[in-house]
Amino acid sequence: MRSLVAGGLFATLIAGSVAASGLQIEVAGEANGTITIDLLEDIAPQHAARMTELAKAGKYDGVVFHRVIDGFMAQTGDVQHGIKGGDMRRAGTGGSDMPDLPAEFSDINFDKGVVGMARSQSPDSANSQFFIMFDEGAFLNGQYTVVGRVTEGQDVVDAIKRGTGSNGAVIGEPDMMKTVTAID
Repeated sequence: MRSLVAGGLFATLIAGSVAASGLQIEVAGEANGTITIDLLEDIAPQHAARMTELAKAGKYDGVVFHRVIDGFMAQTGDVQHGIKGGDMRRAGTGGSDMPDLPAEFSDINFDKGVVGMARSQSPDSANSQFFIMFDEGAFLNGQYTVVGRVTEGQDVVDAIKRGTGSNGAVIGEPDMMKTVTAID
């Protein structure tokens, strides 16, 4: 009986800590402020764990929003080529030194404030890059991994400097994630 109670307590503690994790992103540039994201470990456990690991290692700090399309989304997270001060021509082409992740598609809709994992043509190619929705994007549903939701700071997301053209490349100084902290 004691092991059953201890096991139940352990499971409750683990579930409580997993359910409460997220990211706090300090944004600098045209947009200034804090974005809080609730990571959905129950929906995309591998992707949520990857983002948490990169945040704890400081890999997201100083990474720019390199692709920002008005009415659609703001993309960031290129920890290889998207560091502010680097060669921005390669921003959006890199990832972390960890292996790509298999898709964790769900039935959650891509609505305003939803955080999705960016990838190449292969569904199993997400690594470190992610995007935050400005508006609904139903055409992404079931095609990209939903990893979280903005719970605070959508006004900061909405103020991120927009890119130009169909690819949303940001000209000049892009906004950046000054610091990204894993939170409980």
